Amino acid sequence: MKAVSVAASRRYDILIERGLLNRAGKLVRSVTNAGTVMLVSDDSVWPLYGETVQKSLEDTGVSVCRFVFPHGEGSKCAKTYLALLDALCENRLTRADAVVALGGGVVGDLTGFAASTYLRGIGFIQIPTTLLAMVDSSVGGKTAIDLPAGKNLAGTFYQPWLVLCDPDCLDSLPDEIFRDGCAEVIKYAVLGNAPFFDELKNTPPHAQLEHIIETCVRMKRDIVAQDEFDRGQRQLLNLGHTFGHGIEACSGFSVSHGSAVAIGMAMIVRAAAQFGICEAEARDAVLTLLRQYGLPVDCTYAAEQMLGTILHDKKASGGSINLIVPTAVGRCEIRKTPAGDIPDWLRAGGAQ
Repeated sequence: MKAVSVAASRRYDILIERGLLNRAGKLVRSVTNAGTVMLVSDDSVWPLYGETVQKSLEDTGVSVCRFVFPHGEGSKCAKTYLALLDALCENRLTRADAVVALGGGVVGDLTGFAASTYLRGIGFIQIPTTLLAMVDSSVGGKTAIDLPAGKNLAGTFYQPWLVLCDPDCLDSLPDEIFRDGCAEVIKYAVLGNAPFFDELKNTPPHAQLEHIIETCVRMKRDIVAQDEFDRGQRQLLNLGHTFGHGIEACSGFSVSHGSAVAIGMAMIVRAAAQFGICEAEARDAVLTLLRQYGLPVDCTYAAEQMLGTILHDKKASGGSINLIVPTAVGRCEIRKTPAGDIPDWLRAGGAQ
């Protein structure tokens, strides 16, 4: 078993091993004495893994109640959040109890936000079932729901007590969902790991899943340890996300998060090359790897369409936006950019 320890406001471990789902109960019990656990999932994940995790928990003597909601970004909203809080109340969970998130990024973000605010905070365990959630959203303590004005605008920093990554869960992922996770994996390589970038070029992802998960988790762990509350270096993890969130919003969320991040990365590296911040060789390498992984790289929206969402992004501050800009493969910088300059960046990146 691979174990990565995170030193944040709460210390916890990320465990990576095939077959962990069958031992989830004992592992959860190792970090909490909860008498009751609320198991939260969505209606696409629950039929696959819900009964397995519930039985594993119950075999340790825990009382398990469940909350299952419709899958998709549309459920990461105030209505579902309040329904989950009501369910926690109805099942009389106390501060000695815990909540377990079983699913992808939407499940983890929503469940973590509820856990952080119910009774001012109860135990929270992440069991991510998508590549995107394993390598990124389950680690680091960001929780959130979306508001009509934009993504992740209501949330907290609330570290989990444990994260269990079972790569066997990835065998059931549709190709398009797996590719979503690959976008985040490539993000880490572009961000700060040129040797990892080469590994992704030369070895198919399914042949190195445990290595990919561990590498990304360790990179995120190190960044979170320096900047848990996203005031400085942690903003680097937003590579591709500022423009990506604009694409998601313009599409009415018909473009998936991973695809939007891939397009966002392609746009920012194109713009960086056009403005002389990185070499054309680096731009071409990033675009080639994204295409190799079956990810989109072209924006079909106008700069003016995307601008409103981007200016409402949580990374906006004082009339400027912090753009994460590649200077080479494996190296990026934070550039404080006046809001008035963003349309030029969008157009340089390929917006219509």
